[in-house]
Amino acid sequence: MPEIATLLAAASDQRGPGNTVRIVLVVALVGAALLAWLLLRGYRDNDHND
Repeated sequence: MPEIATLLAAASDQRGPGNTVRIVLVVALVGAALLAWLLLRGYRDNDHND
């Protein structure tokens, strides 16, 4: 039984994927904003399309 208590204590010290998920979300948002900026920049009308 002490082995189970040791495993539970070690598992409770571990943290979840909080930082990883946070980094992935920030990178995804920045990437989406950059992609939107690039796409919208291409559709801008500068009167050079004559």
